[in-house]
Amino acid sequence: MTTRLARPADADAIARIYNQGIAARIATFETEPRTAAQIAAQLADKGDRFPTVVVERDGRVVAWATAGAYRSRPAYAGVAEHSVYVDRAARGTGAGRAALEALSQAYAERGFWKLCSRIFREHTASLALHERSGFRVVGVYRRHGKLDGEWRDCVIVEKLLGPALDAG
Repeated sequence: MTTRLARPADADAIARIYNQGIAARIATFETEPRTAAQIAAQLADKGDRFPTVVVERDGRVVAWATAGAYRSRPAYAGVAEHSVYVDRAARGTGAGRAALEALSQAYAERGFWKLCSRIFREHTASLALHERSGFRVVGVYRRHGKLDGEWRDCVIVEKLLGPALDAG
């Protein structure tokens, strides 16, 4: 497996993998599939400040991770909220961990000091992946949102990067 920053040509693969997560109803509150054009526009909008990373195996994208601004207040300029998605056929092979490690490195290089996310409580595979990748559970948002009319609890995770790690 290799990791690298995503390119516009990856938009189709990223959309395909993301749409698997949307369809499974365990990884996101989103319900509408994404097109390659929508993903390409997101990649362009995020630019180099909020890059997406991809994991390739045999020249094929099998996982990706990205992040965006956590909040607009200056105090949170170094905090990014992330997502990670793995192709069904590549789950359990280390692709998710490779994506999270590459994302952590890319964001630390850009001066970020923390990655965070919210994970559905029942998505035990994602929770385990994050724990293996150095994230810690901060707490649980109860009834954080509804998906298909059902309340979902979200587990909050975080990982310190760069200078925040060394702060003690």
